[in-house]
Parts: sequence; structure tokens; C-alpha cells
Amino acid sequence: QVQLVESGGGLVQPGGSLRLSCAASTAPGTILTIYAMDWYRQAPGKQRELIASLASSGSTDYADSVKGRFTLSRDNADKMVYLEMNSLKPEDTAVYYCKTWGTWGQGTQVTVSS
Repeated sequence: QVQLVESGGGLVQPGGSLRLSCAASTAPGTILTIYAMDWYRQAPGKQRELIASLASSGSTDYADSVKGRFTLSRDNADKMVYLEMNSLKPEDTAVYYCKTWGTWGQGTQVTVSS
């Protein structure tokens, strides 16, 4: 069974930055190679939305709402994917989820507030 572990959320002031990370593993703890990954977010009272995608080719795609501010990358071993979030706005406040291997991460809260 694949498990995704996310980290990096928190409280940040408007204009600040955060970096989320996501890794995939199976019991009993084998770290999986990540070929492609999607990131979603869900704000209170809103539907979950796709905001960033990393393809196996390495190409990336972003929703207009985050384009130019958010950047996807992965480590050299393709074991960890990072979502770098800059120039954060209050409207970026949401629970952020990674998805790969047909599995969702547990979500990490990002709150942008002064």
C-alpha cells in the first residue's frame, strides 16, 4: 500500500514563502521513485483544485492562480517532490495535497495571514 507523506505547511505572513515536500513509500518503508505528481489545494468551503503538475518528462504546469509564484521540483534521486511557494497571498490559505501512485497525501495546512 502506497503512503504519501507531506510536510512543510504552516503560518506565514503575506508575501512570505513556504516549501512543501512530498515523498511516497510502501509498508514496510520502501521509498518509491516519483515519476509524476499533482498538487491540489482545498480552501474552506471550496472544492479541491489542481494547482500544479509535474510530468514524468520533468515538464511542469501550473494553474493561473499560482503561475509565476509556485515552482515544482524534485530531488536528484526522484524520491522527493517540492512545491516552492513564494509571494504568498491570503487567498492561498488552504489544505495542500500531493497525489501520485494513485494515492493522496494526508494534506498539510497553509495559512497566509498577518
